Amino acid sequence: MPKTSARLLSLLSLLQARRDWPGQVLAERLEVSPRTVRRDVGRLRELGYPVVATKGPEGGYRLGAGAELPPLLFDDDQAVALAVALRTAATTGAGIEEAAARALNTVRQVMPARLRHRVDAIHVTTVEPEGAQPKAQADSRVLVALSAAVHAREVLRFDYTPAYSEAGDGLTATTPRRVQPHHLVTWRGRWYLVAWDLDRDDWRTFRADRIAPRTPTGPRFTPREVPGGNVASFVAGRFRGSGAGGDWPCRGEVILDLPAPDVSRYTRDGVVEALGPDRCRLVLGAWSWPGLAAAIGRFDAGIHVVGPAELRDAFAHLSRRYADAAAGGPPGL
Repeated sequence: MPKTSARLLSLLSLLQARRDWPGQVLAERLEVSPRTVRRDVGRLRELGYPVVATKGPEGGYRLGAGAELPPLLFDDDQAVALAVALRTAATTGAGIEEAAARALNTVRQVMPARLRHRVDAIHVTTVEPEGAQPKAQADSRVLVALSAAVHAREVLRFDYTPAYSEAGDGLTATTPRRVQPHHLVTWRGRWYLVAWDLDRDDWRTFRADRIAPRTPTGPRFTPREVPGGNVASFVAGRFRGSGAGGDWPCRGEVILDLPAPDVSRYTRDGVVEALGPDRCRLVLGAWSWPGLAAAIGRFDAGIHVVGPAELRDAFAHLSRRYADAAAGGPPGL
């Protein structure tokens, strides 16, 4: 029979691995009597673990939620996964960097040396594009409030500070909003709320760092289906300027006189197909035809337009504009 301390750890590990355990099954797994299991459960309760006895023909036990957080037990992979998540918390934009650093230090202190070495070998560096402005951090309390409203399906009221004036007067005064919150998402280091705006009768995305929730929340609502049925595609489409469908409004196909690996390295969401050692097919999208032509024109190689005609016209339009620029600019300068 294992010693009491080792047996308690084994019992705790079993209770964390499954919701309900019949008492007899626990006794068999631990190779002890049901009476010993009852005593060990009592010891765990004295240590602060809320072990609940379940009713039934066999009776059993369940690890419940308590008022305080007792010591936790992780296996090696869980401990490393937790440490990695805490180390990368600074990239989430959730405003929890300091708390995550303290939690990581707490976890690291109780890790055995073999796991501490694995965690210490992981280094995360956040790289922002050159010239990018620092992203505003969302308040973790706001994120919790938004997430709770999404989960409860309750109408949310909040004050919102937009990035620009909806009236076009240059002012960005805070405006009250009433929405049906559906999803809390992240996009390129920022948190956004995807919601149905009750006053504007349309879908909207709101930056979480500009939201000041009001209390209490409103009545419950029946969830709507996000346009396209996929929140990821919907959000991506909104930021691309392509509406609800998630795809770019302008998409074209060209043949480039470049190897496929050289093109795919600089193409984020395009489709690149190798046609030979020095040629490839590129299908790419953009928010306008001139914008798409300009994006393709950055490749220093021969370009053969497959279609559509709008893309060919956009290249002709840019060629005239570039020719004028090469000739010395507009008259009078």
